[in-house]
Amino acid sequence: GSHPPLEDVAPRIVEHPTDVLVSKGEPATLSCKAEGRPAPVVEWYKDGERVETDREDPRSHRTLLPGGSLFFLRILHGRRGKPDEGVYFCVARNYLGEATSRNASLEVAGE
Repeated sequence: GSHPPLEDVAPRIVEHPTDVLVSKGEPATLSCKAEGRPAPVVEWYKDGERVETDREDPRSHRTLLPGGSLFFLRILHGRRGKPDEGVYFCVARNYLGEATSRNASLEVAGE
């Protein structure tokens, strides 16, 4: 039989990131999964600023996983600060709209 064409749908977040506590130098993952048609593009924000991943900067220690999660090869933590610590959320977009996840905080375990 002939199927009616699938309707395009605006993104929705189906898996939100959750707060995570990580030891410095350890890997970490902030989960984010979005559905939509066409498949939405996922971007991450930390403290309101867009997060650069290895897609923009091959040297980045942050990788955007195929499903949309953000993977840290190792949590950076130096004497001058904790560059990975902060509040993160993901945004999924397609031409019909966008969806924003809940906020999740990434904390680096104390010294």
